[in-house]
Amino acid sequence: MKEILHSGDYLRKIADSLFDFLIVFESDGSIVYANEEAYNDFMYESFDNVEIDALFPNMFRREGNILVGTEPMDGRMITGFAYRSNNTCFDAEIRFISDEEGQVRNVCVGKDISSRENMLRAMDKVKENTVNLTKIKDEFVANVTHELRTPVNGILGNIQDLLSKESDESKRYTMEMIEKSCADMNYLINNILDFSKLEAGKFEIEEREFSLRAMIDYVRSNHKIKIHEKGLDFFVSVAPDIPDKLIGDELRLEQILNNLLSNAAKFTSVGKIMLEVLETGRSGNKVELFFMVVDTGIGIADKDKEKLFKGFSQVDASISRQYGGTGLGLNISKQLVELMDGSISVDSTPGKGSNFSFSVWLDVAEENAVGALGDFKVDSASIAGKQFEEITADEGRQYGSQENLQEIEKRLMKLVLCVEMDTWDKAEIFADAVKQLTVGAPHDISVAALKLKMAIQKENKEKATEAIEDLKSSIGVGLG
Repeated sequence: MKEILHSGDYLRKIADSLFDFLIVFESDGSIVYANEEAYNDFMYESFDNVEIDALFPNMFRREGNILVGTEPMDGRMITGFAYRSNNTCFDAEIRFISDEEGQVRNVCVGKDISSRENMLRAMDKVKENTVNLTKIKDEFVANVTHELRTPVNGILGNIQDLLSKESDESKRYTMEMIEKSCADMNYLINNILDFSKLEAGKFEIEEREFSLRAMIDYVRSNHKIKIHEKGLDFFVSVAPDIPDKLIGDELRLEQILNNLLSNAAKFTSVGKIMLEVLETGRSGNKVELFFMVVDTGIGIADKDKEKLFKGFSQVDASISRQYGGTGLGLNISKQLVELMDGSISVDSTPGKGSNFSFSVWLDVAEENAVGALGDFKVDSASIAGKQFEEITADEGRQYGSQENLQEIEKRLMKLVLCVEMDTWDKAEIFADAVKQLTVGAPHDISVAALKLKMAIQKENKEKATEAIEDLKSSIGVGLG
């Protein structure tokens, strides 16, 4: 065995089987051995009379008859150029090993990495081109949207001026249609511009103090007429324990709510639309708000939910043909919510409606005034709305008192009957009352009340019954 290991032929076979080139050279630079890979890489038929500095001219210098390496000769990895016999070069990783005692000749081991380096350079070029193309695209979108907005606003301004002077009803109707078309065009332009900014990572959230209830009232007034024109009920509710003065991006919150409410109105022909705002958590000077937009519209199948938040995507092509839209609104809303450290989701049943909900964290302003729920309790002339007002009139009772627990028990008993009789409109009224009666309760009870409300809205008897029992179990005291 020792004789085999010390055999020159055996070691030569091992060296020739390597995928790396291996070269042995003297201290004067003359090459005394090269394996097969070295012949292939350097394209030499023979290394006789070839010196090592011909292969690596940048790594050696001559001092008289002595060859001195400009790189370490201690076996560490070096990256540099290696030259072939035809004076072309390639990228190589090389190790030089020098025998200080002079018993073994100098050894050079390395490999051709030109393919890898070329690929990396190509990738860098692609990345650079992508950045340039993105920049060009962003500039193009910004310029086009600006150029589009100018004539649209010009038409809008002239139409509004003519409307103020026109008394003929048929002409006014035509002008109002043009005015609406201009407003829709501006909405689409703004969506495309926002989408481009978000994709480029150039969108910034502004932190300013604002009134939550004033913002909700503004959003409500923007959608009230259109929703009522379709014969739909419109309910808006803000939990009374939420501070009114908050710090965040009011404009972008409005944009998200406008997108969700516009979609709800677009896809709902019978029933109601609800906007509800709850407080679901606090941490220091921050508050977590939970927004829900519920409708009784066409609903969405589970298999189609993943398409909702993608850019330029509709559930199917017929949606775009029948209802219109670019498919950008929900994608923009999702990205805006995530920029505010929140999340957005949808719970929907085909034919019964959808519940879009999102949460965001906002700072609480130093000076605050908590608004009354009555400001935003209901916006509907329906009988259900009046019943809602009557039931929630005593909502100011302090949670945990005997009177408060008795009222919760009464509402839950009526709620159970409504669920058993499938009278979901009334059940929702009692669920709202229970939720308001648990204002100020511990977090697990507030969450249980919210889950109950959502189960009722989905008209799911099994989940509603389970949610009622969970709430009873969470409260415990005073309930049977």
